[in-house]
Amino acid sequence: MPEPDVPHLDFDDAWRVAGTVGGWLTEAQARALYDASRQVAPATVVEIGSHLGRSTIVLAASGAAVTAIDPFPDDWRYGRPDTEQRLRSHLAQAGVADRVDLRVATSRAVREGWNAPVRLVYVDAKHDMWSCLDDMRWSDFLTEGDTFFVHDAFSSLGVTLAVLRDAVTTRRHTYVGRTGSLARFEVGRPSVAQRLRVLREMPWFARNLVVKVLLRLRLRPVARLLRHDDTADPY
Repeated sequence: MPEPDVPHLDFDDAWRVAGTVGGWLTEAQARALYDASRQVAPATVVEIGSHLGRSTIVLAASGAAVTAIDPFPDDWRYGRPDTEQRLRSHLAQAGVADRVDLRVATSRAVREGWNAPVRLVYVDAKHDMWSCLDDMRWSDFLTEGDTFFVHDAFSSLGVTLAVLRDAVTTRRHTYVGRTGSLARFEVGRPSVAQRLRVLREMPWFARNLVVKVLLRLRLRPVARLLRHDDTADPY
């Protein structure tokens, strides 16, 4: 499918800025988001959990109209009173601020008042199971064949439990694959084989849990044996 002719930044140009922004999105994951968003631009893309804007920049650079949702809680482990201001500064620095509608609110609050079409959803907010499942309900605004992503799908216990529960109960989500811990889903009724596809990722999830334990025990040399060279948890 040819890329739509809408104003956009090349991925490499966007990543030169986004890659300097603090966050837990790899370059390969960023490219996956960009490519999917580029295919639907200039339609609306919803991002749940923006933090400092690493992923927001990439999505907006594609030419899509991004609705970025984040309540910016001060009591979050990585939250700060100036997080929202830093995000806005990063968007301006990247030249994409005019393509981002920032909603300082919870995902549910925005969703309950939403009535517009959406073509892509990216979930990277609270990592407990129930919150993640609730955020995944944004797929209700997508049409069949559309895409949504869930970050940390196989590196956070709460998110992984949400993905597993959804795989058992869903009539609407088909797991396609992953880029690192970034899971890609398409809207469509899954077959039994497609539901079971998620289970194939459990050995990799178990490896990530072991790595996280090793990092907390300050056993980084052992974690490197599992091909984890970062000081942060797998993502």
